Amino acid sequence: MPKTTKKGTAKQSELPDTIKRSDAKAQRTFAKAHDAAVREYGEGQRAHRVAYGALKHTHEKVGDHWEPKNKGAKGPSDEQSKGGRDTSRPSAGGVDANASKQHLYDLAKEMDVPGRSQMSKKELVKALQKANDRATAKARS
Repeated sequence: MPKTTKKGTAKQSELPDTIKRSDAKAQRTFAKAHDAAVREYGEGQRAHRVAYGALKHTHEKVGDHWEPKNKGAKGPSDEQSKGGRDTSRPSAGGVDANASKQHLYDLAKEMDVPGRSQMSKKELVKALQKANDRATAKARS
């Protein structure tokens, strides 16, 4: 089912909840990428993965929604998002694993992640993934 209208705007009823809570650019990016993937691969999980992959190039997940990446930080957010043939690396779940440690620390501070000052970059990514998952679960209830 198409996720965009004839005018090119995202159909709210067709978007995942985390994207509904995001800005219009995130909604459009996801919807247009999903529709293009459906034309290429058919409806299903692959189309969703492609759409999220496109979204991860311009946005990062912060809590229960997606926010635009800082200027100059656009591009794949993790090894999985880089794509390519037979990509089966683990995803960072919307966290921009390629961001600087300082950026990750600032997000962890914003999300009140305990122990963040002692964490490595890899640990910050995992902690932010968990914090995002908790925020999304809380938003659903």
